Amino acid sequence: MIKKMNKPTLVILAAGVGSRYGGLKQLDTFSEQGDTILDFSIYDAIRAGFGKVVFIIRKNIEADFKAFFDKKLTGKIEVEYVFQELENIPEKYLDNNREKPWGTGHALLMAKEVVKENFAVINADDFYGSEAFKVMADSLKEMNSESTDFNMMGYVLKNTISNYGSVSRGECSVNKNDFLTGVTERTHIEKVNGVLKYKDENDHLFPISEETIVSMNFFGFTPKYFELSASLFEEFLAKSYKELKAEFFIPLVINHIIVNELATMKVLKSNARWFGVTYKQDKEYVTSEIQKLKDSGIYPINLW
Repeated sequence: MIKKMNKPTLVILAAGVGSRYGGLKQLDTFSEQGDTILDFSIYDAIRAGFGKVVFIIRKNIEADFKAFFDKKLTGKIEVEYVFQELENIPEKYLDNNREKPWGTGHALLMAKEVVKENFAVINADDFYGSEAFKVMADSLKEMNSESTDFNMMGYVLKNTISNYGSVSRGECSVNKNDFLTGVTERTHIEKVNGVLKYKDENDHLFPISEETIVSMNFFGFTPKYFELSASLFEEFLAKSYKELKAEFFIPLVINHIIVNELATMKVLKSNARWFGVTYKQDKEYVTSEIQKLKDSGIYPINLW
């Protein structure tokens, strides 16, 4: 019998340190009313039919997050907090010299105990648009909760670039049936003399098409994802735990399970516009775009 979950969960990756931005961008505000980008994502998720939100944060920002979100979300959606810390790995792999977080794939594993339904995962600092949440929610509601048929929102690279420096994107290979066939994590993409280029592991620059489909870490999973990811993270640690800058990214997990035919991933299309903040200079543009959305009535002046 196919199990269907009526209300999916939204998992938010919010444990980042914001080194390029110069501060905690998860709680930075972008409107006169004091809205974070996350406020819009949660507002859109509630409208789309999500029933719970799970914040993945660090312990040292818990008080700030709860002070900001608990009051406004009470009675509107169920809220959980889980924590990504360096030491949240098997003891045999601990390295006291490690300072950098273990990456988005490790962060998502922290939600394993509180997410038992189909779920979407997003970045805290990306604005995805209401249509994208509706498309994702509808898909998750119909998804067999015991299957490995996953999905993701695909965005066009040229619409996801910062004017102020490099960005990190998952470059997607998509077949004619809109299924993902592979994803390559590009940790450095920037515009050089008007041309988009990515930097490889040897710091060499290569052109990349503006029309490339990229992942913005907006994925739809069943709980089966956690089983696949946990075993892969163990393998990753066994090989890489002494490499101080090694990170376990969600696209790494996806690439592994797609290439090895352990799961499928449908690339969902949306006309929703993406924007986000990577650098402090991005703030003025994002603030302006949010004001336009409010002025046009797409969002109310006061979300909550």
